[in-house]
Amino acid sequence: MRTDSSPGTLPAREHLPAGDAGTPVLDIVIPVYNEEKDLRPCVLRLHEHLRRTFPYAFRITVADNASTDTTPRVAARLAAEIAEVRSYRLEQKGRGRALRTVWSASDAPVLAYMDVDLSTDLNALLPLVAPLISGHSDLAIGSRLARSSRVVRGAKREFISRSYNLILRGSLQARFSDAQCGFKAIRRDVAQVLLPLVEDTGWFFDTEMLVLAERAGLRIHEVPVDWVDDPDSTVHIVKTATDDLRGVWRVGRALATGSLPLDRITRPFGDDPRDREIKDVPKGLARQLVGFCVVGGLSTLFYLLLYSGFRQFSGSQVANALALLVSAVANTAANRRLTFGVRGRGGAVRHQAQGLVVFGIGLALTSGSLAALNAATGSPAHATELAVLIAANLAATVLRFLLFRAWVFPDRGDTPEVSTVVAAHNPSSPTYATTVPYRPGGTPLPQRPPYETYQTTQFRAGEAADGNWRDATMRLQPVRPHDTDPGDAR
Repeated sequence: MRTDSSPGTLPAREHLPAGDAGTPVLDIVIPVYNEEKDLRPCVLRLHEHLRRTFPYAFRITVADNASTDTTPRVAARLAAEIAEVRSYRLEQKGRGRALRTVWSASDAPVLAYMDVDLSTDLNALLPLVAPLISGHSDLAIGSRLARSSRVVRGAKREFISRSYNLILRGSLQARFSDAQCGFKAIRRDVAQVLLPLVEDTGWFFDTEMLVLAERAGLRIHEVPVDWVDDPDSTVHIVKTATDDLRGVWRVGRALATGSLPLDRITRPFGDDPRDREIKDVPKGLARQLVGFCVVGGLSTLFYLLLYSGFRQFSGSQVANALALLVSAVANTAANRRLTFGVRGRGGAVRHQAQGLVVFGIGLALTSGSLAALNAATGSPAHATELAVLIAANLAATVLRFLLFRAWVFPDRGDTPEVSTVVAAHNPSSPTYATTVPYRPGGTPLPQRPPYETYQTTQFRAGEAADGNWRDATMRLQPVRPHDTDPGDAR
């Protein structure tokens, strides 16, 4: 599993511009191996559909996987006849290798691929790439297993496909519905960061890319498709299934050991609404509620055990007071550390004193409930006492959380209040504005070293469309010698 560093965190998504003349917005890759018969009608049909329905500039790239028939000549002839068609030949096989190579060399902001058999109805193409163009999603996949999809294929392939997706859900906790449909798209900025982490060069490439993207928190859009099985498919089902299972094991092990820098693929502040500061919405409330409920449940069990023990040699009121006192001390200490994240001994005595005040309120609720029960029935059963105490403790728990959050452990922060002076921004200046933090008294705080700035290279429109891939695109990683798979017949 690759762990080499990627360019960095992704920028916030934006709606892609229509682009300058000659610069395609969409680059569709068709990986082929010995497809001399099907390639030409496929490209002509796809080109006609895009020319008629797609509102942006586009490109069709034929990626030849070391074909041994006349496929390269067919691809070259199509590129010579149609301006929007390019051909690219690889001397090594593997669909994943072809997609990584061509996608890495493309200048289009949206990258897609589809199988040469065109099993997927082309009417799903625009819905596939629209969420990527609009900035809504990072990746998009066609799904044959969605409820509204219409699929025609044999029972054997249907069983294999559904079994494989069940394996992905059970082993890698994948939530996307169809990993193997040959109909996918990705934004180029995502591909530049994600592809260096994808190791597979064959048919598992799709699955690995989707699993890593999902684990990194990227948004995957699914499109129901109409799909008709190709009876002449050259895919070797047994070998493909075996390789996929090996890939599942490899990716699962890498995720379990944490060897993948998935944090580099996350979106920054401002893209995820959960990261935004919204007025009057407290931060961390959900996490604190979960922690408080867990601590409260354990404290209630501890309290009931103590009450049952003290009840053996004392009355109900004394047993309740003692059990509540001991459990309250433990509850305050646990909530201080686990729920509200207070570390160290500073303020521990004050927190316990305030916790005892909260304990007194809980004692009043539970003792009042016991007094009301004894007044209603002269000698209630032990089970009845426990039921009343549980109900009273639930009410006391809600009040305890509110008091803990607002009074005992308020979110004051551990750092002094800082004001910020921001230098005026000069649009003509090549540098960033400088922020200087100050304490309330006016003394500047120590400053961190300035961040490094990075230069970016801009490409002219159409540079990558003239066939000179090497000059117009970023440098590709060298293909490793052990990536070859001479036994792959796909």
